[in-house]
Amino acid sequence: MSPEWVSILALVALFVVGTVLPINMGALAFVAAWLVGMYSLGLDEKEIIAGISGDLILTLVGVTYLFAIARNNGTVDLIVRKAVQAVGGRVALIPWVMFFVTALLTAMGAASPAACAIIGPIALGFAGRYKINPLLMGMFVVHGAQAGGFSPISIYGTITNSVMRDNDLPVGEVTVFLTSLVVNLLIAVVLFVVLGGKDLLSRRIDANEMYDDPETGAGTGAGTGAAAVHAGSSAHRDRTTLGTGDAPDRGGAVGTLAPQTSAPPKVVLDQVVTLVAFVAVAVVALVFDKNIGFTAITAAVILTALFPKQQKGAVGQIAWATVLLVAGVSTFAAILETAGAPEYVGKWAAGLGAAVLGALILCYVGGVVSAFASSTALLPIIIPIAIPLITGGGVSAIGLVAALAVSSTIVDVSPFSTNGALMVANRPDTISEERFYKQILTYSAIVVVVGPLLVWAAVVLPGWV
Repeated sequence: MSPEWVSILALVALFVVGTVLPINMGALAFVAAWLVGMYSLGLDEKEIIAGISGDLILTLVGVTYLFAIARNNGTVDLIVRKAVQAVGGRVALIPWVMFFVTALLTAMGAASPAACAIIGPIALGFAGRYKINPLLMGMFVVHGAQAGGFSPISIYGTITNSVMRDNDLPVGEVTVFLTSLVVNLLIAVVLFVVLGGKDLLSRRIDANEMYDDPETGAGTGAGTGAAAVHAGSSAHRDRTTLGTGDAPDRGGAVGTLAPQTSAPPKVVLDQVVTLVAFVAVAVVALVFDKNIGFTAITAAVILTALFPKQQKGAVGQIAWATVLLVAGVSTFAAILETAGAPEYVGKWAAGLGAAVLGALILCYVGGVVSAFASSTALLPIIIPIAIPLITGGGVSAIGLVAALAVSSTIVDVSPFSTNGALMVANRPDTISEERFYKQILTYSAIVVVVGPLLVWAAVVLPGWV
């Protein structure tokens, strides 16, 4: 059997096993890279391990370390609290607050599952108390996470941009980010109209209730202690444990709602400094073109030195499962490239008669696979596969990558993905788990069938980027 087919079959087995069994897909990818590299390509261990992207690993560690500090010292609580307070009692704005706060968290560097684990229980608590459609609220959280997920300093964004640079493709950091933001925002608008958002426009509540009622999850007891969720796992978890963090913080674990105070807590110095640090990281990395990983780690070290007591346990909250995932998948992606698999599949797609048709097929491949597996694991693999469509078919590199990125992440609403499972696990008591699961499953099926087609038609077909 040719090395191309050996590596492709190993890739299929990798996603199947990683979906069925609760094994980190990065660990599986290391095993696959070792076996295929050694016994099909004749590589030695040093050549195999050379495929790890050190720059990407540094970025993931730095960004998630900085975010862990923000979670520990209550800065995340502060963001949620101020955003909820800003709605001024307007119930119709609460879903939008949850959407944009979750987007902000992922844009700042939070892993998508971590952001959903933080905001999901808060949002669904609001849904239960104020009779907001739980499907509307839960999907707003997930789409919000994906809306901010491709900012230049986010996990998805750094992975995508790094893969494009490694494959000598033009990098459109802002274009990919805005494409994801606009697509998910438009989906949210449709959901708001279809799922009863208009009925909420005339409803008002006392803004003080947001701090007095434990069910809202806002204020002092907002759950923000989510540890990194197992990357790539699609297994359902028990409602009392899913998204619950190990490290102590000011808000307690996700799903554990502490008694509320009658007034919101005051902003403290370390929270202000942390917000300044996030702004500084973005400016230094984007304006001065410095490595985001080094920049984020430097900011995290400075914060730890200034406020050592508040940063206890932050290192343990770094998204190590995601680091393992990306390290393993990037190593196997290098093996795929050495075997010539991306070029083989890309030429097949390009040979269908029209490059844009091949692009549509790849968008569906990304959407279907990601609905059952890890989007983080998929991105470093599917982008190189599209290279022949770009070099030989005349398809815009930035446009196709943007379409692949969005198609592979909007489907994370699936209950088989971590984000969708988090919403099921944190459902309000106003709806049964079985009914809520079926609602999310039906919606995710619609997204998988329609989403990649609409993204392809809007981004790739016109050739506007």
